[in-house]
Amino acid sequence: MASEKPYFLKESTADRIFNRCFGLLLRVGIGARYNYLLETRGRKTGRVYATPVNLLEIGRRRYLVAVRGETGWVRNARAAGSILLKKAGQRTEFRVRELEVSARAPILKEFLDRYAAQVQRFYPVPKGAPVESFREMAARAPVFELQE
Repeated sequence: MASEKPYFLKESTADRIFNRCFGLLLRVGIGARYNYLLETRGRKTGRVYATPVNLLEIGRRRYLVAVRGETGWVRNARAAGSILLKKAGQRTEFRVRELEVSARAPILKEFLDRYAAQVQRFYPVPKGAPVESFREMAARAPVFELQE
């Protein structure tokens, strides 16, 4: 019985260049308060990988959303059980807890509603859509709650 390949939207060359440049800016502290450089250790290589992310804070809870699906950072975070968020000279390590698919829709909606200018192109529904519209996407977009 063949299993279905997990959803993954590969970065374009332009996205890759932008992410590298933006990552350099985040290292020196330039970026919105919700922008961080996410570091994970490769589960096979042990190499440290970094990618810019938008941190979603709802009340006292913090979330990372992988709208591109099963990215390298998602697989590495699962394997390690933790990630590191960096900005300027600050470094904070978090344990990660992946949300069940059934709990993701409200987080995906909030992520889009807040960061539509950056992420709308990855969503099959428009900003402001009802939470029920995000249920299908929830199966392909991992969401992690960060825990200190």
